[in-house]
This record gives sequence, structure tokens and C-alpha cells, in this order.
Amino acid sequence: MTFLAYLICRTRPSYCCFLHKHTWILLLPSVETTIQMANQGLSYEGCNFLRQRLVLSTLSGKRVRIKNIRSKEDDPGLRDFEASFIRLLDKVTNGSRIEINQTGTVLSYQPGLLYGGSIEHDCNPQRSIGYYLEALLMLAPFMKMALKATLRGVTNDPNDPTIDLLKTTAVPLMKRFGIDGEGFDLRVVKRGMAPGGGGEVVLSCPIRRTLKPVQLTEQAKIKRIRGVAYSVRVSPQMANRIVESTRAVLNQFIPDIYIYTDHMKGANSGKSPGFGLTLVAETQNGCFLGAEMSSTPQGQGDPILPEDLGRNCAKLLLEEIYRGGCVDSSNQSLALLLMTLGQQDVSKVLLGPLSAYTIEFLRHVRDFFQVMFKIEVQKPLEDERKGGDKVLMTCVGVGYSNINKTIK
Repeated sequence: MTFLAYLICRTRPSYCCFLHKHTWILLLPSVETTIQMANQGLSYEGCNFLRQRLVLSTLSGKRVRIKNIRSKEDDPGLRDFEASFIRLLDKVTNGSRIEINQTGTVLSYQPGLLYGGSIEHDCNPQRSIGYYLEALLMLAPFMKMALKATLRGVTNDPNDPTIDLLKTTAVPLMKRFGIDGEGFDLRVVKRGMAPGGGGEVVLSCPIRRTLKPVQLTEQAKIKRIRGVAYSVRVSPQMANRIVESTRAVLNQFIPDIYIYTDHMKGANSGKSPGFGLTLVAETQNGCFLGAEMSSTPQGQGDPILPEDLGRNCAKLLLEEIYRGGCVDSSNQSLALLLMTLGQQDVSKVLLGPLSAYTIEFLRHVRDFFQVMFKIEVQKPLEDERKGGDKVLMTCVGVGYSNINKTIK
């Protein structure tokens, strides 16, 4: 018996079988077993950051087990919107294995291959379509086939990013990393306000084999502000009142402001009344900073006047500009993920103060991809007047390659 065979027999006796005096057969593990041995998986507790864990698990191929999901609450286990998100993941992957215990407090997820193609999904109205779209945008470039997803549900609510904000901030950010082309589109077919929903959104995203490293280290000045004031099942005058109050605040700083009004009627207006505003500031070097506000959902809390909503949303945009950076606070985690998955080269992005969600995302990136960022605080000089403290994030990409993409 050779030394190698002897070593294997000593360390892994279950792989060896003695047949004759000097005849040994090495029963080496199958490829599947080897992968399982290498892929021990990760374990977490609690319901927080469920999307982060499942998205990173799908991209890295690592098993994840989440236990004690609201185990001490009166109504334990996964909520309906989380179960709907898991069903969406199952639709865009092939071969995923999902196990949930009877009470819904333990979730085991073995990711399959990202497949893509044309899918339709009815999102749970407890959360808006933006909750599902944020995760889809992270996964869509790495599918086997270009994704065309039709999502139905609530398009605008006060908690999650609206479709308008994602279209004007997240899509241009992804184009910086080389995810572009004519097929990249996000559009609202029907607008549906919370709580009734009834909206419809179509996302088309091309696939890419690799991502480009980026260097977004300079914060430039704001050159223009654009926005959309939308209203459904209320007077069209609501949108005009929002525009007037918003311009009263922003005209003090910059003259190049244009806010569109979008009033949908009939079958395209969803099931609930409401209105809202999305604002986006574009810098001189092509970065986008966004802010938004939606009216209080029907039957929930105190109603808000269109004038107050316009003023408050304008102030939110000014705060976002003060925080600064090349990426707004709602897209920090998307930028950091695309940096992590880039080629094995240095990427740098200047961000404003990190949100709590982004800090937890960095911890999860370390767990799933073993990537850690260099974080440098940059304090702007007093005479520069460039807002608050900034954070320069630097990392070397893992060289992630889309193994699902069909070679033509």
C-alpha cells in the first residue's frame, strides 16, 4: 500500500476497504460529499437581516440555518412577507432546498443555482415591492438567463424604498459596475399604495460574467434635482401642491429643479388612495443621492398634508446631501456587495456615515465571503463646505464569476 493510501486509511478509515492480503480499495468520497464537507454552512439566531443572510447564502453557495425566529413572541415564526420572499428565491433558483419547522422558528436553506428567466410573483402586501426588489437587484446579474420579473403588490409605502427611488439611484449605481445594456429596465405598470396594493412592476436585468472594479472617491457638487410627485385615487391637485411646497424649500439652493407629476387613474391606480414624492439629486460626476416620502396608509395613523410632505421630503434630501458620499444611504449595502463580488482588484467608494443595516451587512460579507473592508474616516475641510464626515471604503474583490451564465 502506498504512503498516500496508508495516510488516507489512517485518517479516514471509512473510505477504505481491505479485500486481500495486499489489496486495498480506496472508497473516496463522491464530489457531492466533498462539497458537503467543505460547505459546513453558517448558523444565525433571530429574524433580523433575514434577506441579507439568504441573498449572501445564494451568491456564495453556503448553507445557512436560522433558528429562534421570534421564538419568544406570542405569534412565533416567520411572517407572511418573509415566507413570500423565500418563495420568490425558490422561483429564481434551481435546486434550492428549504426546510422550515412546524412553528416556523427554524429555517434551513441550501441554495441552488441562480436560473432566472421570466417569473411572476405576488408579493405580500405587508411589505412593498421594494423589499423584494432590493434583493432581486443583488442576484439578477448572476443568473443563468436574463431575468424578467413581474412583481405585483404594494409599490409605495413609508417603510421600504419605492420603485421610483430604486430606478433613479440603484440602477445607475449598478451601471457603474458594468451591469448595463438596453435590456436593463425597471418600470411601474400599475401603482398600488399601501395597504391595499394592486400595483405591478416589471424588472428586466441582463446577466454578466464578471463585474468591473470602481473608484468613486470624489464627492462633487450638486448640478440638478429631479423628482416624481405621484398620486392615486385622490385629486390630481395633490401632486401639484406637493411640487409647490417642495420647490419653496429647494429653490433657495439651486435653480435647476424639475419635478414631474404622475397621476394614475382607473385600473392602473391600485386599490388604496395615497400620494408621495421621490427626489433625486445628481452630482457633477454622475452620482445620485435620493430621498422620498409617502402619505400615511389609509386607516393607519394621522393623515399628512401634501404641503407638509413636500417640505419634509425636501429636508430629507438636503440631509442626504449633507451626509454625502458617492452613494446614498439606501444603496450602501448594494455598492459594498458589488465591490466584494468584483474582480481581484482594488475598489474604492466614498460613503456617508454608515447605517446600522450597512454595518451588519459588512459582518455578513465577512462571514460568507471572508472579505474585510479598510475603513478610513475623511473629515472635510471647513472651507470646502462638503457636509459631514465621510467614510472611504476599500476592498479587493473576490473575483466572483457567474458560473451559471451559458457560454455561447
